[in-house]
Amino acid sequence: MLTRLETSLWRAQSPGIETDPPPIDFARRRFDIVVAGAGITGLTTALLFARAGLSVAVLEARSVGAVTTGNSTAKLSVLQGTRLSDILAHTTLRTARAYVEANREGRDWLIRYCEEHGVPVQRRDAFTYAATPDAADAVRREYEATRRLDLPTDLVEPTELPFETHGAVRLADQAQVDPMLVLAALAADVRDHGGVIYEKSNVRRVRASKPVDVETNRGVVLAGKLILATGMPILDRGLYWAKVVPQRSYAMAFRVPGEFPKGMYISADTPTRSLRTAADRMLPEGNTGDELLIVGGNGHVTGREPSPQAQFDDLERWTGEHFPGAVPTHRWSAQDYEPAGRVPYVGWLPRGRGRVFLATGYNKWGMANSVAASLTLASDILGGSISWARTLHNRITSPQDVAAGIGANAAVAVHLVRGYLSAWQTAEPETPPAEGEAIVTHNGLRPVGVCTVAGETSRVSARCPHLGGVVTWNDAELSWDCPLHGSRFAADGARLEGPARWDLPRR
Repeated sequence: MLTRLETSLWRAQSPGIETDPPPIDFARRRFDIVVAGAGITGLTTALLFARAGLSVAVLEARSVGAVTTGNSTAKLSVLQGTRLSDILAHTTLRTARAYVEANREGRDWLIRYCEEHGVPVQRRDAFTYAATPDAADAVRREYEATRRLDLPTDLVEPTELPFETHGAVRLADQAQVDPMLVLAALAADVRDHGGVIYEKSNVRRVRASKPVDVETNRGVVLAGKLILATGMPILDRGLYWAKVVPQRSYAMAFRVPGEFPKGMYISADTPTRSLRTAADRMLPEGNTGDELLIVGGNGHVTGREPSPQAQFDDLERWTGEHFPGAVPTHRWSAQDYEPAGRVPYVGWLPRGRGRVFLATGYNKWGMANSVAASLTLASDILGGSISWARTLHNRITSPQDVAAGIGANAAVAVHLVRGYLSAWQTAEPETPPAEGEAIVTHNGLRPVGVCTVAGETSRVSARCPHLGGVVTWNDAELSWDCPLHGSRFAADGARLEGPARWDLPRR
């Protein structure tokens, strides 16, 4: 069981989200729309269709907000680090303008929704800053990109940060939210409009027939349309696992004495440093209203970092250095997917016969992008027309995108081979691993993972059921992470997230 320190602030103080008790057997019950995934994309999409009078079911493998949304930093900003200059380097001005419009509309929709449903929204200026002289040029490029894209930004020198900076881009009047409060409001609204939300209902196979056969651990559900809102699509059609790169990043909440920054900050440097505030509604003495400082960053490709725990240690060290007396209250990590073309993939799934749709590739900026994806999917299926969505649908794959995809998949091949070689060269120790530790060894030609967590030693297949990568040990979250496409599994092999649809078998 996660302690307060070892879960996200949002999930720790979540008021609880009411869902529907899943049946023992779905018995081929039919819905107009079935949504896989109960994060912000899934629930916003479900709500739009339920409002339109369609029958809607949301199938969530774990619990509402258990994956990316409940572990995000939940910034609603069109200024997104150095994302806009990066997009302009990979695509056309027309596509970049459409991306900005999509995010502006997604941000504004969600802010309006929160205000209408009593979800607190904190208006904040957003900053992309240079912590070192080397990043000053990146800040200047981002500023120039934002001006080309008609965003009312300015160049400033931040005054509320307790360390030296070398310039920043500011976009005023953005917002930050508690993502679990947003999900609670969306879930209640979906159910008020006749939709159902089933947790612990894992989609395993799909047949794009008419209606769509959606096989789950609780039997088959029939869908007029199926929408995959699962981060990376859990179906291999379209090869999206080869078009996006799974990225894991880290965050910690701190109680800080004295004053600390109120704006939303993110550095243009590497490693990234992200800052925002949040209300602490779980003070031991029962007080409310105190604010915490959230510090994030240290992203890397999932499964390829030798010690995720070291990333938390680094965040804590950095925070203590710049905010003396900071005391950590929560820590967590999240996973999102970087698309080769830097712009999300949203629309119909290839070989889905026009009945299966997806949304992926938010590149760590999912709050506004997810709502934009939901608006796109609703327009596509209900027969609407959104100009920025049409542009994003019809964008051209650039040579840089092709090169990025080739490079990413070359790295996948390297880690595939390296994983097997390492397993075959590692003998199983005579005694079980120490508490919190693990080893990947072999049983004949088969890689085996052995770990000890909470006093129990588990032996599981170390071969990811997605495409056969050898998993690595995550020493911070005590999980098995695949370095190929980001599937993750608990210590005992239970699937957590990613494109894999099955657990790691016990050995």
